[in-house]
Amino acid sequence: MDRREIKTKRSIKNAFLKLRSKKEIEQITIRELAEEAEISKATFYLHYRDIYDLSDTLGNEIIENLVKGISNPDNIIEDPAAFTRELAFAFLAQKNIIDILFSGSREYKLADQIEQSIRTLVFHIHPEYIGDISFHLKLSYRVKGIYYAFRDNLNKFEPGILIEELCRISDNK
Repeated sequence: MDRREIKTKRSIKNAFLKLRSKKEIEQITIRELAEEAEISKATFYLHYRDIYDLSDTLGNEIIENLVKGISNPDNIIEDPAAFTRELAFAFLAQKNIIDILFSGSREYKLADQIEQSIRTLVFHIHPEYIGDISFHLKLSYRVKGIYYAFRDNLNKFEPGILIEELCRISDNK
């Protein structure tokens, strides 16, 4: 990718995030995005199919970063508190962009996509878990439980205290 293309994509992403922070994805038009990014509509379509493709691309980058932040996926079974801590800190580090990209009609996509990404990662290491109902239930419970408990309580409690309490709960297998 050359510098011009990198600059154009950055401009498109920044314009999208600016617009998305103010309105729902369904309300953003390619025309207003192109104006904000100072590009033509045709230039937008050289890089993305539509506004949802752009949003999904950015969302996938966030999910990839979150999953990369988990140093040992085996901890989902072996050390739930360590898994909880890593995932919660990853959520905290990406909170601002998560709040923008995964709000409104896209709010519930994040936990599902993280769960699927972690499942894929663990199955690559441990294919024996593929048919293990206990593993599937623990993964869903932990990923979605951590995410929603963290998200719903972050404005009520100091982040470090909240994360440590989630870890304590996770340790009570």
